[in-house]
Amino acid sequence: MNVYAVKAIYLFEMSRTWRTLMQSILSPVLSTSLYFVVFGSAIGSRMADIDGVSYGAFIVPGLVMLSILTESLSNASFGIYMPRFSGTIYEVLSAPVSAMEIVLGYVGAAATKSVILGVIILLTARLFVPYGIAHPFVMLLFLVLTSVTFSLFGFIIGVWADSFEKLQIVPMMIITPLTFLGGSFYSINMLPPVWQTVTLFNPVVYLVSGFRWSFFGVADVHVGASLAMTFVFMAVCLLIVWRIFATGYKLKN
Repeated sequence: MNVYAVKAIYLFEMSRTWRTLMQSILSPVLSTSLYFVVFGSAIGSRMADIDGVSYGAFIVPGLVMLSILTESLSNASFGIYMPRFSGTIYEVLSAPVSAMEIVLGYVGAAATKSVILGVIILLTARLFVPYGIAHPFVMLLFLVLTSVTFSLFGFIIGVWADSFEKLQIVPMMIITPLTFLGGSFYSINMLPPVWQTVTLFNPVVYLVSGFRWSFFGVADVHVGASLAMTFVFMAVCLLIVWRIFATGYKLKN
């Protein structure tokens, strides 16, 4: 493996984060903090507990997931789209760097940004609502797996998109609605039976549910099913990325 190539791509992408600190880190943290203020402190104090957990604490995992999903997609898609847009991707492709090394560099940087953001949001949440983490290792596992999986998904979007508008379509029109409807602010057990069944077709439900279980030991879906769905989605993304490089889709033609 060309470690120097992976390191070069990784550090270049990470340096872009520090140059745009306000947009990359501070903006999503401030936006999520508003949710904690409104739903956690203000409205949450008047809401009944859900599964024995205060409402303010209950929404913490969902809000962290909302930020991680959107930021992983945005960071990874923009990271690969800009070299395509500027034409510098051909320099990378012509260099002695394999497809795996390219993906490791771009996806690794995007996932690292998301993990850092998730940790900062978790620390910020303690300023507004008290919560505990029952299974910290499982929490870190879900945090890393989700960041890597959706960074891979974002990489695919960045290759597919041929305009800045298309980069925003999937995060804004698909991922964000699925996250809001995936139990971020409520338990799906509160829905009528028919809608509970329909909601199980939403893949974000499994991510939010498994992540919430790591905090409070309660979940809408068994944690094993949540982990399995996460690995399945990651495997699908890896397969698509492999096909992209195997066919040169929008990279070599």
